[in-house]
Amino acid sequence: MDRVLVAGSTGAGKTTLARALSASYGMPHYELDGLHHGPGWVKRPEFEADVERFSEQSRWVTEDQYHRVLGDLLWHRADTVVWLDVPRRVVMSRVIRRSFIRALTRRELWNGNREHWRDWLKADHPIQWAWTQYHGKRAQVLRYAEQHPDVTVIRVATAHDVRRLLTTIPRA
Repeated sequence: MDRVLVAGSTGAGKTTLARALSASYGMPHYELDGLHHGPGWVKRPEFEADVERFSEQSRWVTEDQYHRVLGDLLWHRADTVVWLDVPRRVVMSRVIRRSFIRALTRRELWNGNREHWRDWLKADHPIQWAWTQYHGKRAQVLRYAEQHPDVTVIRVATAHDVRRLLTTIPRA
């Protein structure tokens, strides 16, 4: 488990789990949202080159997203995918709570970007995206897993599964 991709719907907890795996197993974590979003929520021109560069390294953990830009590059390079296959009700409660806190605190996310209340009804807002893309993301993970049989897929569906994962996988 050296090149780890954390898959799941928006709001499933990909970044939180990727950080925990990074800390537990001493792998560098590359947050794709931070690499992708430039000021004004515009895609950074260096995004693809940054992902190409880090994914060539021998050890890393990152989130499974931005397939429209990256295709299945990260699936090709990963040896393990941890799939957060959590119920939609869990995803929605997490993404709503996260967006509420971000909008309320006005905390900077990436490169000066912040969540605003006025954006909650936009189709690409994380709350809307999580709701509309939930089933599609699940199907996508299953499809990629079938196309990449050499990648170990670890499915976790509950907080208990996550805790067990973090305590039972042998450390490098």
